[in-house]
Amino acid sequence: MSDPAFEYAPIGLVELENRIIKRCNLQFARTFGGEETDYRSMPLLHLYPSVADWERIGERSLQVMRDTGYYTDERVMRRRNGDLFWCRARGRSLTPDDPFLHGIWSFSDISEERPLVELTVREREVAILSCRGLSAKEIGVELGLSYRTIEAYRARLLEKFGARKLPELVAKLSGMPL
Repeated sequence: MSDPAFEYAPIGLVELENRIIKRCNLQFARTFGGEETDYRSMPLLHLYPSVADWERIGERSLQVMRDTGYYTDERVMRRRNGDLFWCRARGRSLTPDDPFLHGIWSFSDISEERPLVELTVREREVAILSCRGLSAKEIGVELGLSYRTIEAYRARLLEKFGARKLPELVAKLSGMPL
């Protein structure tokens, strides 16, 4: 690499083309494991917990990037050795008319701030929408489920995270100190 600011940035950086890694920096390789060369031409899909997560996050981020050219979220990602961890992802498209064509993304390991609890895809969706402040009824409409089903998912989340009430669960999910 010929760009020291990119190469030695204290946050993981990647240049993507159509969600395929063209280059990454040292911190990205440290975060996900391996060497920079291990990631050249790798589909980002390989670093997601599942194809369903890759598709769901891709659809959501594409919509936002079409409107703003920028996207950020916190999600579970997979290291090269298969371990899952919480990650903060931020991306900016360099091609606003086709947001995934070319972009720069940063990835930060936030697993120390947030516990990793094994969740089903549906539990993760309910957790994310709960953290966005949606009511059980609103989440039900978004996911095509009844609000009672959403309440059952929330009850399971409360148990898994050892939380007594929804605000405590949201604090634990968002990594806020209690």
